[in-house]
Amino acid sequence: MAVPMSRVLLISLVFAVITAALVHAKGHGHHHRHHNQSLQVGPVTYDGRSLIINGKRELLFSGSIHYTRSTPEMWPDILEKAKRGGLNVIQTYVFWNIHEPVQAQYNFEGNYDLVKFIKLVQEHGMYATIRLGPFIQAEWNHGGLPYWLREVPGIIFRSDNTAYKHHMKNYVDMIVNKLRDAKLFAPQGGPIVLAQIENEYNMVQLAYRELGNNYVKWAAEIAVNQNIGVPWIMCKQKDAPDPVINTCNGRHCGDTFTGPNKPNKPSLWTENWTAQYRVFGDPPSQRSAEDIAFSVARFFSKNGTLTNYYMYHGGTNFGRTSSIFTTTRYYDEAPLDEYGLPRDPKWSHLKDLHKALKLSRKALLWGVHFYETAATNICAAFLTNNNFQTEATVNWRGVDYHLPPRSISILPDCKTVVFNTQRVVSQLNSRNFVRSKVANNLKWTKYVEPVPSTLQVPVNNPTPLELYSLLKDTTDYAWYTTKLALSPQDLPMKESIRPVLRIASLGHALHAFVDGEYIGFAHGSHDEKSFVFEKPVPLKAGINQISLLAMTIGLPDSGAYMEHRYAGPNLVAVLGLNTGTLDLTRNGWGHQLGLSGEKLQVFTEEGSKQVQWHKTKGAPEGLTWYKTYFDAPEGHDPVAIRMAGMGKGMIWVNGKSIGRHWTSFLSPLGEPTQAEYHIPRSFIKPKQNLLVVLEEQPAKPKPIEILTVNRDTVCSFITEYHPPNVNSWERKDSVFQPVFDVVKSSADIKCPKNKKVVAVEFASFGDPAGTCGNFVLGKCNSPVSKEVVERHCLGKTICSVPIDRNLFASKTDVCPDIKKTLAIQADLIECSDLRENQIIIPVLPFVRQNGSYVTCIAEDFPEFRSDRAD
Repeated sequence: MAVPMSRVLLISLVFAVITAALVHAKGHGHHHRHHNQSLQVGPVTYDGRSLIINGKRELLFSGSIHYTRSTPEMWPDILEKAKRGGLNVIQTYVFWNIHEPVQAQYNFEGNYDLVKFIKLVQEHGMYATIRLGPFIQAEWNHGGLPYWLREVPGIIFRSDNTAYKHHMKNYVDMIVNKLRDAKLFAPQGGPIVLAQIENEYNMVQLAYRELGNNYVKWAAEIAVNQNIGVPWIMCKQKDAPDPVINTCNGRHCGDTFTGPNKPNKPSLWTENWTAQYRVFGDPPSQRSAEDIAFSVARFFSKNGTLTNYYMYHGGTNFGRTSSIFTTTRYYDEAPLDEYGLPRDPKWSHLKDLHKALKLSRKALLWGVHFYETAATNICAAFLTNNNFQTEATVNWRGVDYHLPPRSISILPDCKTVVFNTQRVVSQLNSRNFVRSKVANNLKWTKYVEPVPSTLQVPVNNPTPLELYSLLKDTTDYAWYTTKLALSPQDLPMKESIRPVLRIASLGHALHAFVDGEYIGFAHGSHDEKSFVFEKPVPLKAGINQISLLAMTIGLPDSGAYMEHRYAGPNLVAVLGLNTGTLDLTRNGWGHQLGLSGEKLQVFTEEGSKQVQWHKTKGAPEGLTWYKTYFDAPEGHDPVAIRMAGMGKGMIWVNGKSIGRHWTSFLSPLGEPTQAEYHIPRSFIKPKQNLLVVLEEQPAKPKPIEILTVNRDTVCSFITEYHPPNVNSWERKDSVFQPVFDVVKSSADIKCPKNKKVVAVEFASFGDPAGTCGNFVLGKCNSPVSKEVVERHCLGKTICSVPIDRNLFASKTDVCPDIKKTLAIQADLIECSDLRENQIIIPVLPFVRQNGSYVTCIAEDFPEFRSDRAD
């Protein structure tokens, strides 16, 4: 009986969808000829089912990793972890404004080396997708468009505008030619199999009316005419002109995507958001591994052929590269966190999902969509429970299958559950920030930024100038100066009453000074850039110098008519004078670009010698540069700086900016949106690293500390309901089979390179609860739990503890009738000097400093191999 894939069955009052893909052993039909072709690289093609690469259909698991948001020294490790996570494609935007910051002046050096990054992707055995934009959004400054483009006469971004189209085509030609010259497109033997033009244009297209419709057609035409031999895509573009493929962005494209706009185009998902980017003032961003896995399994079960995790590794917005109010840390909640460390279970649960889908590959890509047919031997099923609250038991083909709420079970042979999206079999971890023992002997000195007045910055315009066009994206800061003459009769008679300075600003933030004295700070937010500054000010009879430091926090990165955005103070008044409110907007204003410390580059060794540094004694002042030196932290773990007690500004290490800090902007939870800031190891010398902090608000740097970052708290939390790990099965010569003689569910721990289990902090077989790093005992617990886990795991790089009641049996089991849970929390230690056949001897207590173990004790155990599970 033929059953469509979309058939919905009502089972036990729970909506459950059962989808299956089956195929005859000889039923490849006309597609079979692709397998007879040689595997030489040629043009990438597609049909209504999938991309066809080297003559073969592929399931494509892709991840966004932006070369600009990490360092070349980090790229190999990040790509290696992406490959181990089951990815076979890496997606990146191409960033026009960093490659052509000044018209006709190009930069492809350092972490802007696009060609080097794509070649590394190929060296790691993965394909690549490039998203040229040129508008990319990406929470990147100005959406990737260079600032000079804004000043082209008559230009309107992203529309049928002659000036914009001229510069856009020059940019696309330049990038494509650079990649073509390096032989990076698939027909040339390179890894690039897809390219994207424009980005989510449907979001703004209506604002441009016919100019928008014409622009879409033109953009598709100039892309296709590049003749690069790989398909072009447009994401969130329902009317993508042929042969350009329209693709989906979102969290649940298996349900929200209306599909390709032509039947001969495959279903591609270019942005599967792994969390949500954060702006200053945001609480933490969350999206569970289980929800991502559900959405991916659903998409592939409904004819999907590519999903791309946005982001797979977010990284760091170094310098001034982040867009408006966006944090320096980018998509830290991705499978690989800001530091490139696997965030489990997100990384490992998705890795298991990829393996389960690959076990189902032939059925998915070549299958006919019905449940049963004669003479079939390849079959894959997806059993789906769509109900968010109620679990279900589904009887299918005479077998009962338990489905947790909102979950999909994958059966690569239509019999065996190898993966359930809601049951996390893989390990968990939690992140630790550890105060460095050697890097925190910080002796701070300070240089107070001079506050200019009209004497240094004379009036040059009747009103305050617009901020974007004043700065031209060369700095965050601009001074506005004016002077105000008052007589004694103008001022309030009572000392308890002060005049109030009111400034209405279009954004983004502002500090005010009167006669060089710091008055205060006000700012907008990502959602509401405009704000009003109102503070009492100590005005006096005579001449009062008013100095405003206005600033941007990144340029806009979204919306229509970006070239028409404005910022900066647009109304200034003094309230509470005896003579009434005094409007200073047309009082005459002076303007100065940037800070003196920026111009002197006091954050470099040479520049720091240009000013006099003083001890940090006395009350803190607004707008101060702080300087110190630190030695490289011990070990090999990533490095961060915690900006405790500070307000807002920027941080440099050895002259390199690690981005904007803003710890005084608290989230609704009362915590800074970002407290720790990444310092790449490649920025750090063994000794005497120059650390310079620009602090805008009155604050002292003493609480700042240098940290190392690890995920050495590793956990497992599984129940008797959980299926065995997907690695327990394989498909060999098209035959689905178990890897082991006996397949059992188990709690598995695998340590990162050079690390071993040094202690079992928690173990419970019974009904424990909590999360990794915060487990608690329930009412039922086997008293031998810790002993069993220690026997299996102590001193090892890999261990496996079976879910076996006999293994944890004791004289009393007060809860024999419940489904048991096994929770494990282990601490790891780096022992890089250990040989492969050595094991840590668990002699307790281990030496601990600042929460980390610092002693490795080893003996030879020839029978132990670190690459074998227990």
